[in-house]
Amino acid sequence: MNTRKKSGPKKIMLVVVALLVAFIAGYILRGPRHRLTPNTQHLTPASSSQAEVWTCSMHPQIRQPGPGKCPICAMDLIPAVTGGEEKTGPSELVMSEAARKLAAIRLAPVERRFVEVAVRMVGKVHMDETRIAYIAPRVPGRIDRLYVNFVGVPVKKGDHLADFYSPELVSAQQELIQAARAAGSRQTGAAPAGSDSTRAILESAREKLRLWQLTPEQIAEIERSGRPSDHITFYSPLAGVVVERMDTFEGMYVETGMKLFTVADLSRVWIKLDAYESDLVWLRYGQPVEFQVEAYPGETFQGTIAFIDPVLDPMTRTVKVRVDAANRDGRLKPEMFVRAVVRVTAADGGKVLQPDLAGKWISPMHPEVVKDGPGSCDVCGMPLVPAEELGYASAEVSAANAPLVIPASAPLVTGERAVVYVAVPGKEGAFEGREIVLGPRAGEAYMVRDGLKEGDLVVANGAFKIDSSLQIQGKASMMQPGEEVEGGRWEVGGKMEEGANAQTHCPVMGGAINREHYADYKGQRVYFCCPGCREPFLREPEKYLDKLRAEGVEPERSP
Repeated sequence: MNTRKKSGPKKIMLVVVALLVAFIAGYILRGPRHRLTPNTQHLTPASSSQAEVWTCSMHPQIRQPGPGKCPICAMDLIPAVTGGEEKTGPSELVMSEAARKLAAIRLAPVERRFVEVAVRMVGKVHMDETRIAYIAPRVPGRIDRLYVNFVGVPVKKGDHLADFYSPELVSAQQELIQAARAAGSRQTGAAPAGSDSTRAILESAREKLRLWQLTPEQIAEIERSGRPSDHITFYSPLAGVVVERMDTFEGMYVETGMKLFTVADLSRVWIKLDAYESDLVWLRYGQPVEFQVEAYPGETFQGTIAFIDPVLDPMTRTVKVRVDAANRDGRLKPEMFVRAVVRVTAADGGKVLQPDLAGKWISPMHPEVVKDGPGSCDVCGMPLVPAEELGYASAEVSAANAPLVIPASAPLVTGERAVVYVAVPGKEGAFEGREIVLGPRAGEAYMVRDGLKEGDLVVANGAFKIDSSLQIQGKASMMQPGEEVEGGRWEVGGKMEEGANAQTHCPVMGGAINREHYADYKGQRVYFCCPGCREPFLREPEKYLDKLRAEGVEPERSP
């Protein structure tokens, strides 16, 4: 019994030991190579040696012909292009159909057409400064009666405003009466020798009263009656509204030149608008303007641009544009807020296509005066000028001379450069970057001056996603321009030595190079990211050159 009990635990222990031995033997026989996953085998030296370009996942502008460390962040470089990938240009990207759909790529043709532009401005209604008159005495005196007692009274031309007494006016009237009597007696029988001087004295007395604001009718009445008038009446020189009255009352003495009333003709008003700098290219003297005011919602008024201020307001960065508008019913009140729009048809070269002004002649002071040929202005007599001199397109402009335009969403504008991505003809899903020269923006389109031709297909939506992909690959992009070659295309890097990479980063600070900042040393040109790196380089040039050579970079030769 005891023998059997002791043999049971021994058997169990032998079984456990046998299982452990079997497990360890199997582990040893399989070996460590069986523990490698399939993905790890793709990173073996045999496959990595096929890589042509090695880059940094954090700094894609780094491009080296073999593995190593990133010169900026010291991370391990990874293969960027393998021998089996499709070859593309330095600013070219090929996208599959699925990738294009995911990026929402939309193409638009480069075309020649006239573009409609709506220039919107805001401003206020003002009085026409050419239709304002001030009533002020020319001699000191006393106001004995006021016919206009408050602001806003409508008056007609010739309406009386106030009765005025002045001793100097009474003396001047007596001089006139005496000169008139003397001239009359000379005519009846006096010697003709004094007739010329008598007439001169009479004319001088009349002119004195005219300069003191007496009307010709008042002067003639004084001569006829032979009695001086103790009061002189002020009359309104124009029809309008009394918009200002000084604090004057009956019985108050006033001095020479003291302003008593301001009368404004509001049958025509000025609309002063603020135009942004970017809109000035489309604004012209004589253009029709539509505007609305808050008091009459939904109703549109008409006017004409009569003046564009030659000076920009430095605070608001806007230019004042004055519009002349009719106001016969008086509904437009000064200081009303205005929202205005100028509708323009943009032609080539920044010209404005205005069919009703093509081939016409316009007054340079009064834009409402337009004639079919040369002549003089009916209002001011100034010679008319052709509409073409004011920036309007000629009557011969046709569709063949329309501007070359692209959608406003197509270019990527960096401030100094404008980049578009164009579909490569005959290569599905391929896009290449081009640096172009933009003209003014016309609504939802840009005019193109150089870099594209009619019929090209540009990326109107998704261009930034294409540019981002090129940046990741270290190719020429919006933020990393290359050297321009023929056709507006780019070439990444500069001149390279045989078997070496072009310089892409600054040896001092490690940032992307700016080709405007460089130093020449022993026949080599080294570029920097900023002007501050030049001095440290010149202090220890060999140190930084060795750093570039260790990274496989050989600087350009100095020109």
